[in-house]
This record gives sequence, structure tokens and C-alpha cells, in this order.
Amino acid sequence: MSIYQKQYEQWLLNATLDPDIRSELESITDNDAEIDDRFYKSLEFGTGGLRGVIGAGTNRMNVYTVAQATQGLADFLNSEFQNPSVAIAHDSRIKSDLFAKTAACVLAANGIHVWFYKVLVPTPMLSFAVIRLKCSSGIIVTASHNPSKYNGYKCYDYRGYQMTDESAAKTLAFIEKVDIFNDIRLTDFDKAISDGIIEYIPDSIFEEFYSDVMKCQIMPGICSKADLKVIYTPLNGTGNIPVRTVLSRIGVKDLQVVSTQEQPDGTFPTCPYPNPEIKQVFEEGLKMTADFPADIMLATDPDCDRVGIAVRHNGDYKLMTGNEVGCLLTDFILSQKKAAGILPENPVIVKTIVTTELARRIAEDYNAEVFDFLTGFKYIGEKLEELAAAGQSDRYQIGFEESYGYLTGAHARDKDAVNGSLSIIEMAAYYKTLGKTLIDVMNSIYERYGYYLNSLLNFAFEGADGMKKMSDMMESIRNNAPTFIGGKKVVVLQDYKTGSEKDLVNLSEREITLPKSNVLSYTLEGGTKVIVRPSGTEPKIKIYIMAVTGSESESADLTSMIETDMKALLGL
Repeated sequence: MSIYQKQYEQWLLNATLDPDIRSELESITDNDAEIDDRFYKSLEFGTGGLRGVIGAGTNRMNVYTVAQATQGLADFLNSEFQNPSVAIAHDSRIKSDLFAKTAACVLAANGIHVWFYKVLVPTPMLSFAVIRLKCSSGIIVTASHNPSKYNGYKCYDYRGYQMTDESAAKTLAFIEKVDIFNDIRLTDFDKAISDGIIEYIPDSIFEEFYSDVMKCQIMPGICSKADLKVIYTPLNGTGNIPVRTVLSRIGVKDLQVVSTQEQPDGTFPTCPYPNPEIKQVFEEGLKMTADFPADIMLATDPDCDRVGIAVRHNGDYKLMTGNEVGCLLTDFILSQKKAAGILPENPVIVKTIVTTELARRIAEDYNAEVFDFLTGFKYIGEKLEELAAAGQSDRYQIGFEESYGYLTGAHARDKDAVNGSLSIIEMAAYYKTLGKTLIDVMNSIYERYGYYLNSLLNFAFEGADGMKKMSDMMESIRNNAPTFIGGKKVVVLQDYKTGSEKDLVNLSEREITLPKSNVLSYTLEGGTKVIVRPSGTEPKIKIYIMAVTGSESESADLTSMIETDMKALLGL
């Protein structure tokens, strides 16, 4: 008999809020492996909130794990704030509306005022609402770009970015005290609406959001001149209305939407992996290009915080990476603002440590300061908030990460694919007026600075055994540091878990001032970087390879050698 049988039986007896949970529990009777998988741990609440497979049990996303997390959040907020309030939003995923309403009902029962989006909205609109409505926290129910079996629960602090380590740790301490069946306060949603403790977010917030995104234009009117043809897919998520609204307002007249991916649908019938990094999400749009030869194809993920593009170049469509688009935007924004005489004296670019160093090379030509942070847009949001507090928001030009997240305005504290779509399309329109595609411009950047080839290896490890295997791999490579990778000497080793940086050439050491994180970074001779880290939201180890050489073929060869060595080092 499974050691988790007692928990299973408690759930059978008490889990009555969602009939799907009971049906699932009854279907796994006497199946110890299935019971173990659902109960061997509780979903971890971290700076990214919760994320997991939808279903029954402590290791699943369901009304009980959502309610438990929200009760802990309510207890935390009531201990930290007087008369706290929370903004809540959700995406198109399975049970997202149920989970969002459950969270609202728990908060309301704890005397916390709730501002609730009555329609599904992109993640950046949640960040925007937290700031505009001066909320104590925010919640959005989404699993971003993951397959349909997943859902998640992101928690924000009062400054509009996702909770950082300190707040998340305090909230977790309260969550751990909550008995999942006996300690949760819950009220009726409709009654809370009539009592005014849950209040729908007014339509004026939508218009304020659009207005602020429109301020991110740097060349108003260029889209009307360029006659740019655009195909857009919201991947059955939240971006459909917001993205089309801002593109219409900047003058894009020739836009077609992928009909099979237009309406909200949490099963993602034509894109099982709704991630704009993946070529497959553009296949439905590519079918349209025979009759509508778009200059650019645009895809936003289900919660519309990431955006990917495919560009028509010499008759074919080529996907561009998040690093490439971020560098294009950096160069475009800095160069055009400088030409217009509106670039501030000390411009700021913000990126993550796993994002290409090419951005730094570009920034140097404009005397722009570049700040590096750990993976997670909350750190970029935190820097933007710091600039705003110092009255220096105008210095901020762009924040981006390699995983297709961009923010070119100060209206939110999270990556924004509505804003990103506007900036990308404005940029593409400008270059079209010069007879260039974004591929042409990217190639000219490579000619100027060298060829930066960035690749990402993902290795998945499911279940309890997988988590242990990931931990063992990281400790093994930490304790047996390589001196050569891909035939190149390791010249700098950074261990973000211990907070140390070792210069292996000059034999010196310094402290890393960023928060502690289980990340290892190797800088090789010539400037190439290799970074290894476990994902913070998925059961994966990620290896980032940032090869720098004089040509695409050289960078590709170096990348291949590094891949071979890293797999061997990790025993993969």
C-alpha cells in the first residue's frame, strides 16, 4: 500500500468543491504509482508562485492548492498591510476562471478587497492594474506557454512585479501553516460582488493601459507609410483584442489573424506547445501566406507576455530568436532616439545573465549602461522601479530576456507582448521604408560586432527521482569544475549559489551581488559563455550556450563542441 494512501483517503472524503477532482481520485483507486505522483509532495510556492499539472492532489493545480496558497497570501497581506487589496486576472487555460474566482473568494472572506478583471487579459495588464489601483498584491492564473495540462498562479507585490525572494518566503511560511481542508476561509463570489468587497476592474483601466503602450512609439506615423503586411496569432490566448487594438492605433491596416488560433481555447487544438519560440506555432499562419504574403508573422503566447516573429526574407519565412529581436530593438530604439535628439544622457538597458552579450556591445556605441540580473523579469521590473523612484524612468530604454520577453515602456513591471508587438511592428515598418527586412538589419549587426550564436538545451526530469537527479547533476558539476569546454579554456567561473566569481587567469575572486541562485556560469577565452541552471518553473535543467566567433559557421561548430562536452559533464 502506498505511504500516501492516508492523504488520498482524506481527499476522497473532503474534496467536494470540484466534481472533476473526485472523479479523478476514484479512477486511481488501488493504483499506488498514480496516487504517489499526486501526493508525494506539495506544489512549491516560490517567486514564480505555483505551477503544475491540473488535477487532484497536493502535487496538482486544483481549487484546494489554489485556495491554500491564497489563504497563506491573505494571512501574509493582513500581517503586512492595513486594508490590503489585490488585483486578479486569468488567461484562457483550463479552469483558469475557476481558480481565479476561488482566489477572489478566499481573499474576500479574509476581509481583503479584490479588484477582478471580468474578462481574460494579458499578464502585463495585471501588473498595470496593481500599479494603477495601488494594490497590495496581484494574482494572475496562467501557465504561460506550457502545454494545456498545466496551469499556474503568479503572485505580484505592490510594486507590480512578481514577488521577489523575501516576500515569497514570508508568504510560503504562512501557506505552510494552512490545513488544506480545515483552515481556508471562503465566501460566495456573487455575494462578495454585491457586498462590494469584490469589484470588477473598470473599463477605464483598459484605455489607460492602451494609452501608455501607445507612448512607447518612437516614430509615430511610420506604419501608415510602410504598408506593412502582418499575420498575427494569439495562440488561443489573451492577446487577440489588446494586440490588434494597439496595432490598429499605430496605423497597421493590412493585418490578418489566424482564425484557428484566434478564439480563447485552453486545449490549444492546433498548437499543443503554445510557445512562440517554437516553429510549429507558425504553421497555421504559414498556410495563409500563399494568398497573403505577409512581411512579418507575429505570435504571442497564451498570457501574452512573450512574442515571437517569423520574417519574410528572400521569399521564405525565417524565425528570429529572442536574443536577436532584443538586440534589434535595442539598436533601433537607441539609434532612432539619438537621431531624433531624444536619447537621454545616460540611457539604461536591462537584461538577464542568460541573455546575449551582443546587447552590451550595441549599448556601448550609445554610451548606454547595461544591467544584468538573474533569470526572471521581476528583477528587470525591480530595476525599473528603482529608476522610477529616483525620478529617472526616462533613462530606461528596454528590458529583455532571451525567452522572448520585452518591455520598452515604464507602464508595467513585467514583460509585455502587447508593448513588444507594437515596438517590433514599428521597427519592421521603418526598415521596410528603407527596403530592408529585419533579417537584413540583423546581418548588418553581426557584420559590425561578430557572430553571436545563442542556443538552449533543455533536459526534462519528471517526478521525485527526476528532481533528485537534477540536484545531483548540479552538485557534481559544481564540485568538479571543468577547465576546458568545447576546446576553449574556462577563464571565469561564476557560482551564483555561493555568490562567488573566480578569475582563473588572474587568480582573483570577487563577490557577486545578485541574489543567491543555483546557477553556474563559465566564460571561455574569446568571450563565449556557458550557463547551467535548473528551471524555476519546470522540471528541467537548462544549458545556455552563447558562442562568439567571426562567422556563423565557426559559431555553429563551437556550439556543437560545447554541447558534446556539457552533456558528458552532466552525464546526459
